[in-house]
Amino acid sequence: MAMSYKVRFWDIRERPDLRKGFEVRWTVNGREKSESFLTKGLAESRRAKLMTAARDGEPFDARTGLPASELRALKQRTTWYVLAREYIKHRWDRTPGNTRRTLADALATITPAFVEPGASYRAPRVLRRALYSWAFKKNAWKIDASEEWQAALDWLQRHSLPVGELDDPDVLRRGLDALCRKVDGTAAAAKTVKRKKAAVNEVFGVAVERGYFAQNPLIGLRWTAPEVADEVDPDCVPNPLRLPDC
Repeated sequence: MAMSYKVRFWDIRERPDLRKGFEVRWTVNGREKSESFLTKGLAESRRAKLMTAARDGEPFDARTGLPASELRALKQRTTWYVLAREYIKHRWDRTPGNTRRTLADALATITPAFVEPGASYRAPRVLRRALYSWAFKKNAWKIDASEEWQAALDWLQRHSLPVGELDDPDVLRRGLDALCRKVDGTAAAAKTVKRKKAAVNEVFGVAVERGYFAQNPLIGLRWTAPEVADEVDPDCVPNPLRLPDC
C-alpha cells in the first residue's frame, strides 16, 4: 500500500450539465482524484474534511486517494475470515510446509471464536476440518469444498466479525482462549498454544502493514497463556490422516 504526504487540493469545479455537478479534486503524489456531489455545500464539506486530514499529518493512499484513517475504516468492514484467507493467499507460496500446517491449525482454531456473540456452528468438528483442510490451505482451492464443508464455511462467512471489532480486548481474549482448547474442550498442550499464538500474532502484524489496524491489537493485551510444559502432547503430533484436535 503506497502512502504519500504529497497532497494538493484544487478549487471545487462546477459542472452544471451533470446531476452531481460539484466536483472535489485533489492529487496524491501527482495522481489526480475526484469525488462529485449534488450540492456545493456537500462538496465544500468533503474538501474541508480531506484538507483537515492532510493538515493533521495523515498520509494519503496513492491508489484510492483516501487519507489513512478513512482507508482503515473501510478495510475494517472486512471480516476476520476474509482477512485470514487473504493472508494465506499471499503467504502460502513462500512458506515452508511445517509453517503452513501451523498457520492453518492456528487460524482454524481461532476463527470460529471470532464470530458474532452467541453464534455457534452446530457441528464444530466439521467447521474446524473445513477450515484446516480447505479454507486455510491454498493448495486445496484447486477443487471445490465438499457440500458439508461449504455449508459450514457459508455459515462462517455470515457470522464472522468485521475486523473493526477485533480491537475489543474481550473479543481478543475469547479468541486466544480458544487456542487453549481442543475441539473436544479439553486443554491443549502449552507449547501448542504458544506456537498458535505466535502464528496469529504474525497475521495481525501483516494486517497492520496492509492498513487494517493502526497498531497490532494484541500488543499490550492482558492475557496469560498456560505455562510451557516439557511433555509432548500426542494429539498435537501431525497426522496426515486426520485433523489435529489441539
